[in-house]
Parts: sequence; C-alpha cells; structure tokens
Amino acid sequence: MKADRREYAQNTRGFLPPDEGDVLYEAASRLEVQGPLLEVGSYCGKSAVYLGTAAEEQGRILYALDHHRGSEENQAGWEHHEPDLIDSATGKLDTLPIFRRVIHDAGLEHVVVAIVGDSVNVAKHWETPLAFLFIDGGHGVQPARDDYSWWVPKVKQDGFLAIHDVFPDPKDGGRPPYECIYLPAMQSGNWVEEIAQGSLRILRRIS
Repeated sequence: MKADRREYAQNTRGFLPPDEGDVLYEAASRLEVQGPLLEVGSYCGKSAVYLGTAAEEQGRILYALDHHRGSEENQAGWEHHEPDLIDSATGKLDTLPIFRRVIHDAGLEHVVVAIVGDSVNVAKHWETPLAFLFIDGGHGVQPARDDYSWWVPKVKQDGFLAIHDVFPDPKDGGRPPYECIYLPAMQSGNWVEEIAQGSLRILRRIS
C-alpha cells in the first residue's frame, strides 16, 4: 500500500487500528478467486480506504454497505457515540456525508460503490458471489447472526471472510462477533483461519 494512501487511511475517523488495517489490506490484496469485495459496516470510510485500495490494485470493485445511522454502540449514551455526527435536521446519526468525502479525498470513487441500506434487506436480493467479505456491522446478537446467516454463504470457495471485533476473552470486548460469526464459521468446517491480528480474524473458505 502506498505510503500516502496508508497514512490517509490511518488518519481517517474510525475504530480500525493501523495494524489491523494493514492486515485487512494485505489479505484483500492476495485473492486468487474472481469476484468483488463487500464490507458490511462502513461507518466513516476507514476500512473502505484499505479495502478500496486493494480492489483498485486488482481491478476489482468494493461494495460498501451501511445504513449510516450507526450501530448500537454509536448511539447517544453509549461508549462510541460521537455527537458531531448527528444530523441537526433529523436528529439522527448520519455518517454518509463523511464517508463520501473520505472516499472522494482518497481518490477511490471509481472502485468503491456505496450501498445505503439495511444489511438483511440488501442481502436478500444479492446474487453476485463474493471473493472477499468483511463483517464489521452491528455488534448486537441479532445483527451479528443476521450478517452471518445472510452474507457468509455468498463467499466463494477460496474466498476470504474477515471479521472485526472478535474477542475470545469476555474481558476484552463484546461477544456477538465472536459467538455469532467467528465460532459458527469455524465450527461449520467450511473455513480455516488464515490470520489473527488484534481483534481481526481472516478466514478462508475451504468447502
């Protein structure tokens, strides 16, 4: 990843640490199957810069799916709430304007396609097999279960599944990404773990 793009990604608003962003980019850069990339949960665009750069270098497309109203932990009264992201006209969180600006300023509008909507509603109508899926959406039990049920089956053989905020030890963080996405994937026998970096896990489909 070029130094200037990497620096820009690191300085972009979001909760993806630099070492995890680097691993995300590197994994997406070594895909051996055809198909697009898709991320569930884009927030302000940090991960989309890493994944969009990998997509650009390979002549692929990254679909960035988010309703842009924030996850549970982004709402008022929660740990990761950012008041300046509230739209004064609606009184609701709205990260889409910042996301669009980030992708524009990163020079990635030609490869990053924003999809604004609910994860399940979009998944119900999605038919294109994926080479790479990054799940970093809602961290509640039901959103995590939904992302696993609706999106994980769409990854092609030898494609990658990346999961953020995987905390095997309850003292480190919330449980749903670990219990509702990571464990079911590993227990299915369809995936092997390729990389673990911080709370990021990269799995490859083997069947």
